[in-house]
Amino acid sequence: MPRIPADEILIAGEFRRGAGGPIRTVNPADGTLITTVHAASPADVDEAAGAAAEAAALHTWRDLLPHQRARVLYRIGDLIEEHAAELSALQTADTGKTLTETRALALSAAGTFRYTAAALETAEESLTPARGPYITMSVYEPIGVVGAINPWNSPIASDAQKVAPALAGGNAVLLKPAEWTPLVSLAFGRLVHQALTEAGLPTALLSVLPGKGSVVGDAIVTHPLVRRIGFTGGTTTGRSIAHAAAGKLVPASLELGGKSPTIVREDADVEQALAGVMFGVFSSSGQSCIAGSRLFVHRSLYDSFLGELVERVGKLRVGPGTDPGTQVAPLVHHRHRDAVAAYVDLARAEGGRVLCGGTVPEGPEYSAGAYYLPTVIDHLPNSARICQEEIFGPVLVALPYDDEDDLVRQANDSVYGLACGIWTRDARAAWRLARRIDAGTVWINTYKQFSISTPFGGMKDSGLGTEKGRDLIRAYQRQKSLYWGTDATPLPWAN
Repeated sequence: MPRIPADEILIAGEFRRGAGGPIRTVNPADGTLITTVHAASPADVDEAAGAAAEAAALHTWRDLLPHQRARVLYRIGDLIEEHAAELSALQTADTGKTLTETRALALSAAGTFRYTAAALETAEESLTPARGPYITMSVYEPIGVVGAINPWNSPIASDAQKVAPALAGGNAVLLKPAEWTPLVSLAFGRLVHQALTEAGLPTALLSVLPGKGSVVGDAIVTHPLVRRIGFTGGTTTGRSIAHAAAGKLVPASLELGGKSPTIVREDADVEQALAGVMFGVFSSSGQSCIAGSRLFVHRSLYDSFLGELVERVGKLRVGPGTDPGTQVAPLVHHRHRDAVAAYVDLARAEGGRVLCGGTVPEGPEYSAGAYYLPTVIDHLPNSARICQEEIFGPVLVALPYDDEDDLVRQANDSVYGLACGIWTRDARAAWRLARRIDAGTVWINTYKQFSISTPFGGMKDSGLGTEKGRDLIRAYQRQKSLYWGTDATPLPWAN
């Protein structure tokens, strides 16, 4: 991969310095400066949107046959895989995540482009049943310019999940990465730019515009040429975007927050459940919308399960993402680490018992980084703020339950409905619970497993619409009906 220039972003198909203020990208493992990037300005967004609209309207892109457009997507997937090691190292430096995780995210992005290309090649339009002297057809067309706004926790995977189907649908994309973690998205932009250039296609089909959400994000969302919005991030921002989209009468898909329950029934395989619960909340240092951050254990098993869990959590290896032995890496930013710590302090003030963690790790190797120890808390009701609000860090709160009705009542007592984990040997109970819990995704005897072929979305305050799945491209297209008259006789009212 070409070295990323210290201060260039992708605007209207060209790499150049943004007109906004400087963004200092800092390695959260040691606090060192990686580089400085100048953000996009509202004027940059306006230029990018205009160029994107022109590019999307060109016959050289809009009129490509599906298999021809799919070839470009396959090429992007290949480029991502070829540069997976560099992308992984860059994302680890920018986000603090372990190299194991960031490599998996890069390969996931490559797979997303390949799956989307295959879906595009095999997507069918329909000949609908006629109800008169005509032939009826349902066809799909591009929307035009799509705004894609992503968070800092899994940038390249999130980028692919929006950019791939948007391009497959024949659109152009304005991509805004998070202000804290722009580097891997800019690198991704270079690979897409390369593929478009090789294919002789307009490079303005993708712009990568980092900056503050209140500046760059707002400029994208409110721009009159942006006709669809895809957002992943916090619920408060998602509501604001939904209001703006409604005002423009444009569709928006919103993947928002979560406070996901993970359930250990009395008949669970304890070893499997212990490993799954820890992975579900402490992998990614808890910085995941689907983290299993509320643990419900049947009262008959509660004390023994929690005791073993706390012992194992205390042995998790905390360190930099570049260390192959690290299990819990630093949080993305020192400010975010402090926000997580404030939630734990709040739990203490509300009467919570911190069973392990609850502080920053000691030692010179941790002093400059944004580290926080994996934490387990109990002795709080489900109504406590730490049980109701998304923390987005390595913090697990444990609660006992007595029977299934009690469990479902507590698990569903949340404004969120993103994910759920169930640990049980009883298939009937698993099915029953999976259907009763308010969650867009339910894992049974596993957790945090994803497939691009399976739709993903949330209920309640966890979002609107879905990503992924066989029909992922259709969400980025407009549906149109065609009627072909077959009767040579003039319409009767004219006679």
